Amino acid sequence: MVKKQVNKVGVIAVGLSLCSGLALAQPSNDLGKIEFVNNCAACHGVDGKGNGVMGNLLRRSPPDLTTLAKNNNGVLPMNRLYEVMEGAGVPSHGVRDMPIWGKEYLVEESQRLREARGAYDAPAVVRARILTLLEYISRIQVR
Repeated sequence: MVKKQVNKVGVIAVGLSLCSGLALAQPSNDLGKIEFVNNCAACHGVDGKGNGVMGNLLRRSPPDLTTLAKNNNGVLPMNRLYEVMEGAGVPSHGVRDMPIWGKEYLVEESQRLREARGAYDAPAVVRARILTLLEYISRIQVR
């Protein structure tokens, strides 16, 4: 009986190690980077340094997002970045080249809600998308 349990444990261990090896071999989805490339890179550049292909069409050059913490005494101003992306405290008319992503995301998620016809928390998804983007911007900061 002990031998059977040892064999089962051995089979389970081998199975788990194979599964973990497969998981490591699969490419991971970097949702923050995907969000950044899809929504920010055109102006801020794929590297976040403000050198995107659309940057020269703007009234002001887009900032280098990789130096935000460095230019703020080593602290990434997450609350302010969230507010800018969500559109809080930003005039609805005026000189704003950057889209208000919170509103853009809400429109997208509202369309998904209509299509899903079920329980779907669009504001929570918008928050998650903005936070995912901010987490990525945090990772690209120069040290």
